[in-house]
Amino acid sequence: MLEEVVADATAGDPMTGIKWTRKTAQEISAALAKRGYGVGPDTVRRLLRQLKYALRSNRKRLNKKQDKDRDRQMRYLIRKRREYLKAGFAVLSVDAKQRELIGLFKNPGQTWRKTALEVLESDYPSEADGVAIPYGIYEVNRNQGFVVVGTSHQTPEFAVAAIRLWWLKVGQPVYGHTRRVLIEADCGGGNGYRCWRWKWGLQQLADEFGLTILVTHLPTSASKWNPVEHKLFCHIESNWAGQPLVNYETVLKFIRMTRTETGLRCRAYLDKTDYQTGLKITEAQKAQINLQRGRVLPRWNYTIRPHNAVRKLEK
Repeated sequence: MLEEVVADATAGDPMTGIKWTRKTAQEISAALAKRGYGVGPDTVRRLLRQLKYALRSNRKRLNKKQDKDRDRQMRYLIRKRREYLKAGFAVLSVDAKQRELIGLFKNPGQTWRKTALEVLESDYPSEADGVAIPYGIYEVNRNQGFVVVGTSHQTPEFAVAAIRLWWLKVGQPVYGHTRRVLIEADCGGGNGYRCWRWKWGLQQLADEFGLTILVTHLPTSASKWNPVEHKLFCHIESNWAGQPLVNYETVLKFIRMTRTETGLRCRAYLDKTDYQTGLKITEAQKAQINLQRGRVLPRWNYTIRPHNAVRKLEK
């Protein structure tokens, strides 16, 4: 009888069997009462869970614009990830999270308290004590997070500086013997595939440490599949949900305290460098980038090699 009541208002996932209904437990209880069944809302919720129903919100997954090469790029990206993991090379998923205002501002989410925590009525940037821009580096090999919190702007220089710090703190001790890194990044932002300052910064990194860096970009509108989003940032956001980010130390604390049952641990560092926006590199600098385009979708896949390795090959 319960399934008959909710049949016309039911949707579901054919892969998992999970279903959901737009009717509330009270409405279902009232409908059952009209049919002679005295069932309260709590019992309705319990029965719905037994029938694999669950509360579901809207999920942003559809996009009117989808690149024709999207599936091909995703298959290539996964294949390269598996190759590098099997070979023991570092595999990094990177991205910058939206900036957070520093101060007594409302942070979405709830916490267990006897009384509500009072925060500022408005969230104007002019009232903030600063901004925090977390740049996340998720190490796929070991399920480890590394976050550099910037205080100025999200620029290619900031992104490369974060990766450089990761190499010094983690990469060099763990992967220094391989000198090969795979970086998975979104298509836009400071680490976008069109950004020459990003490529120029990676060239400086490659030359400094003798690294060979393979970059694979996720297709447009596919950033939700970037591991750093659903393996790192989601847990950080859950950890500080409902907690005002009153200062930078609070931001770093919440990141460092992020844990999961699967073993995720996070490091966090503050970068107070004032990164400038609107900078461009010259054509001469572009020509100095030792960039090799991939055979598969070269606009999204490329390798940057150190110049000293090139000189060794020439000898």
